[in-house]
Amino acid sequence: MVVMAAMPTLLDRRLVVVTGKGGVGKSTVAAALALAGARQGKRVLVAEVNAKERVSALLERRAVGSQIGRLEDLIDAVDVEPRAAMREYALMILKFKAIYNAVFENRLVRTFLRAVPSLAHLVMLGKILFHVAEQLPDGRPRYDLVVLDAPASGHGSMFLRLPQVLATSLPPGPLAREARQMHQTLVDPRTTTVALVTLPESMPVNETIELNRELRDVAGIRPAALFLNGYLQARFSASEHERLATAPEPLRPLAQTVLTREARAGRSERWARRLAVDTELSPNIIPFLFTRRFGRAQVEQVSRIVESA
Repeated sequence: MVVMAAMPTLLDRRLVVVTGKGGVGKSTVAAALALAGARQGKRVLVAEVNAKERVSALLERRAVGSQIGRLEDLIDAVDVEPRAAMREYALMILKFKAIYNAVFENRLVRTFLRAVPSLAHLVMLGKILFHVAEQLPDGRPRYDLVVLDAPASGHGSMFLRLPQVLATSLPPGPLAREARQMHQTLVDPRTTTVALVTLPESMPVNETIELNRELRDVAGIRPAALFLNGYLQARFSASEHERLATAPEPLRPLAQTVLTREARAGRSERWARRLAVDTELSPNIIPFLFTRRFGRAQVEQVSRIVESA
């Protein structure tokens, strides 16, 4: 009898890429995954890509910048930006700082590199994947889990597809070899997975369905989790809706407010069903959190939900 090994859960991967349309809660889910991983005793690195830092603010910690910094016990963070990543990448390859300064700090070379955005993106991704494979002197991984808060939707798809594109288009050499190794890491389902984040609204849902298709069919990366953020649960039955619709005048404004909320809840349910069918992923529901301020306490709530994905 052959026993098939179970696929790892989301937090069992070495790299979890969180992506989706801008404004759907990607950074919230990334921060929540970091908290969930640390709660399991994992050493976690959260990487944001050339963006205003969101994760440190959500966890109510100071921003760390382009160098890896400690957010709290077991959680480090870094904002990967092109020039700093290029410097680290080049020094890893060239070994000598004098050679790096002579080549990459040259004004003409910097202008050329800025004109080739795909190279900058490859280097930023290379830095992140370096930390996925990075080891301590005793041979243990430096990080058990790397959470990448990826660029939004279309940019995120191209960011993850770039190694595949360059590996097949560049002439044989170190850069093509590096791109091929990156692609192999990204498509290995036991090392890497993608968590999609969306809202129960038309445009984010449609973009998520398309992003899932591109990652699965074009990039060869099959997302393992889908988070439906800002979900509203219906509170009343159909008969109660009818009674609310005919509420007497003093209660009518309040009844209309309740019915408006219930209509939005109905849309949440319909979008969840469509996502399940069109992505073949069961949405993990993150309820709409009614709060005046969204901070660490709310991220802690979300982390309990993402931990079971």
